[in-house]
Amino acid sequence: MNELASLLLVLALCAVAFTLIGLGWRSRLRRQADVEQPPAVPAELGAAAVAVEGQYVATTTAGDWLDRIAVHGLGFRGNAEASVHPEGVLFDRDGFPPLFVPRAALQAQRQDSGMAGKFVEKNGLVVISWTLGSRTLDTGFRTRHAADKQPFINALQELISANPQAQADSGK
Repeated sequence: MNELASLLLVLALCAVAFTLIGLGWRSRLRRQADVEQPPAVPAELGAAAVAVEGQYVATTTAGDWLDRIAVHGLGFRGNAEASVHPEGVLFDRDGFPPLFVPRAALQAQRQDSGMAGKFVEKNGLVVISWTLGSRTLDTGFRTRHAADKQPFINALQELISANPQAQADSGK
């Protein structure tokens, strides 16, 4: 009888915890209802300068690595292929719509060790800062193979350097 009571108590606590998590996520969705839909992937993309497999970590509010953007599926971690094209950066995510960041929206790239609950070795994540409407966002990606990270960073930096908007913003 004591074991049954313990089991019921654990199940009740789990149910409460999952309910609170669900309520928190719904609240986040309501707070972020004004976040615009990311742009669609262009019908014609130029050849990719680089394409790497890895893990899409999340998109967060720029500068706040814990403020995960929940709307439009941007807050879910998963496997993806990231490719850098003349038009922008494409994250082809497994199980979610692709995320396309236009070249004009790119602001900067950096390396970091964590964001939104994912922590790795020093400089293990590539983080891209970009604008979506009036918001500046950070999107994190971790390459599957360490040797792929530097070519990915180089291609991103070349694309950002060719973006006049990013140049104007960095001079502020």
